[in-house]
Amino acid sequence: MDGVSGFHLAQVNVAWLRAPLDAPSMRAFVDGLEPINALADRSAGFVWRLQTEDGDATALRVFDDDMLIVNMSVWESLDALGAFVFRTEHADYLRRRSEWFERLADASTALWWIAAGATPTIDDAKERLELLRANGPLPEAFTLRDAFPPPGERSREEAQAGDDDAGPSEAD
Repeated sequence: MDGVSGFHLAQVNVAWLRAPLDAPSMRAFVDGLEPINALADRSAGFVWRLQTEDGDATALRVFDDDMLIVNMSVWESLDALGAFVFRTEHADYLRRRSEWFERLADASTALWWIAAGATPTIDDAKERLELLRANGPLPEAFTLRDAFPPPGERSREEAQAGDDDAGPSEAD
C-alpha cells in the first residue's frame, strides 16, 4: 500500500479545542504549529496540506463550532503518513493532545484514496468523516488502524492469503 498505483492518500482530522488558541494553556500547541507543519512539508511522501496565508488551517472554521479545528493533508502512501505521524517530533504533540483538545465521541480522523494530483476539498473531508462515523472503516473512508489499499490493489493480507491458496505449482 505505497501510493505507486496512481493514488495518493488524503487525510482529515478534527479537534475540539479545550480553550481558544490565544489562551495561555494553548501556547505550546500554537508554538508548535509552524515547526511541525514545516516538518510535514519536508517529510518523505508529503504532497499537500490545507492552509491559509498564515501557513496553517487553524483560522478555518468549517463546522458549526468555533472550537472545532480541521487539518487536511495528502500523502503519497499510508507508510509516509504513518512515518510522519508516529516517528517524527509530531508524535510528541500527538501524545500531548489531551492537554489541548477534548476527546470527541465520534471518529476524528478519516483517510481515503484520491487520484494522484487531485486536491481534496473541505466538503470531501466532511463527507468522508461522516461516512466513517456512520459505517465504520470502508474503502471509501478508513483509519490508519483499519486501512484499505488503493483502488485496484490487494492488501498485504489478501496478497499473502492468495499466495497461500495458490496450491502446488506446475513445477511441483
